[in-house]
Amino acid sequence: MLIEEVRRLDDRGMAAWDHHDAADFADLFADVFTLSDVSLPNALHSTDQVRQYMETWFTAFPDMHIRSINRVVTEDAVAAEVEFTGTNTGPLVVGGMELPATGKSVTGTGSYFASVRDGKYTSFSAHPDVAGMMVQLGLMPGA
Repeated sequence: MLIEEVRRLDDRGMAAWDHHDAADFADLFADVFTLSDVSLPNALHSTDQVRQYMETWFTAFPDMHIRSINRVVTEDAVAAEVEFTGTNTGPLVVGGMELPATGKSVTGTGSYFASVRDGKYTSFSAHPDVAGMMVQLGLMPGA
């Protein structure tokens, strides 16, 4: 693939996150893929699981907005650092546990690494700063 094609795919993914479009994000994955997230107990392998994963974030932070801070794109991969803002007004699922809403706002950061083949993600590894988010939500002591 051309670098510009990978960039457009990733732009669609970021837009899907920012517009809370779980179905559009799930459509970016190949027939066979792996999505892992440090906040999940197991990797995801189906688009239904990806949609559910996205919906849990949108439920926890209905006003979530996300933006790319840094991004590196090649012919078959993308790596990015992201920042998101949101208010935790719904239950938050972390590490397979559901936590009640705190009503607090956060500015979270994270990174992801994705492999791309034939215009689709074949692997996606997300690394949100869960500890930093938990401190801001008052669910973990801060420094």
